Amino acid sequence: MKLPKIAAALFAAAVLTGLTGSAFAMKPVTIVDQGSFLAGGTVVTAPGTYKGTTEPTNNAGETLHGDHAYVFYQKPKNAHHNSMVFLHGYGQSAKTWETTPDGRDGFQNIFLEKGYKTYLVDEPRRGRAGRSTVATTISARPDDQLWFNNFRIGQWPGYYDNAAVPKDAASQDQFFRAMTPDTGAFDQKVVVDAMTAVFEKAGDGVLVTHSAGGGPGWGTAMASNHVKGVIALEPGTFPFPEGEVPPVEKTTSPFPAKGTAVSMDDFMKLTKIPIVVYFGDNIPKGDTPVANWGEDNWRVRWNLAKKWEAVMNKYGGHVQVISLPDIGIKGNTHFMMADLNNRDVANAMEQWMKENGLAK
Repeated sequence: MKLPKIAAALFAAAVLTGLTGSAFAMKPVTIVDQGSFLAGGTVVTAPGTYKGTTEPTNNAGETLHGDHAYVFYQKPKNAHHNSMVFLHGYGQSAKTWETTPDGRDGFQNIFLEKGYKTYLVDEPRRGRAGRSTVATTISARPDDQLWFNNFRIGQWPGYYDNAAVPKDAASQDQFFRAMTPDTGAFDQKVVVDAMTAVFEKAGDGVLVTHSAGGGPGWGTAMASNHVKGVIALEPGTFPFPEGEVPPVEKTTSPFPAKGTAVSMDDFMKLTKIPIVVYFGDNIPKGDTPVANWGEDNWRVRWNLAKKWEAVMNKYGGHVQVISLPDIGIKGNTHFMMADLNNRDVANAMEQWMKENGLAK
């Protein structure tokens, strides 16, 4: 919706800057347009002839609209041309990019402050896009500590000494509560189709993915000409040309790192746009598995990323794989967008965008 100037100013100064008790207010931003929409999806129809007027519990012939993405967008005054479209990872939703567990600005507000249009996506069968066309059983299995270890926050119950995270109980509680389940089986094609529809609405932009969002992120970049660049935060997988997928590396993690095979035509589409991949701290380097499975999980993904970088650039791509500690940003967990130094990470991202002509 379009916001009147006074309402926009009040909204920016009040809602966005956090008259919510937070001490971490962003500087005022004038929002000229904001809203939400559903993108992509499909419709399935139950067999039979519709009889609902006389048999309301008989679903014959009825339809189900599902497998779409949910998107919340905001456009600041005098925005850059390129939008920033954010796709979350496994067990997450658009909340990933919003206020951090301890109440600081997340990437949503930080990049609005920098003058970018932001589009925050809940992928199909997740969060506010929970209407699935396939049935599933949602588990209530306790697993907070598994993710704490895998996300390189520390080894439960201890934190890494240099972990750039708030360590108070309230922030930890907020972090765990952001996890959300799949309402249907993950299907990369379903996500790619929905994300392609998102870009039809958002227009030209930079796709920012996190973790398991990396897989459908690569697919979206292959499918949509509106994707002008990709920033991938610790993606879980990478696409290689058919016949060039590396062997799966041995790891102590229960989640091995596997490349995926795509056609050479699709692979070459990725070589036409600039791509940067960021990894955080406390990731061992080398070819030898380590006992700490949470760390080893990312050792093998770092290795796979470097192999992918070499193959991409061999075919004329423009890929950088960057370890944040190597550029002076230290202590980052898997959730660098919410870490205490998330503004440093955002600044590095924007600098890369400027260097690659994407900050226009």
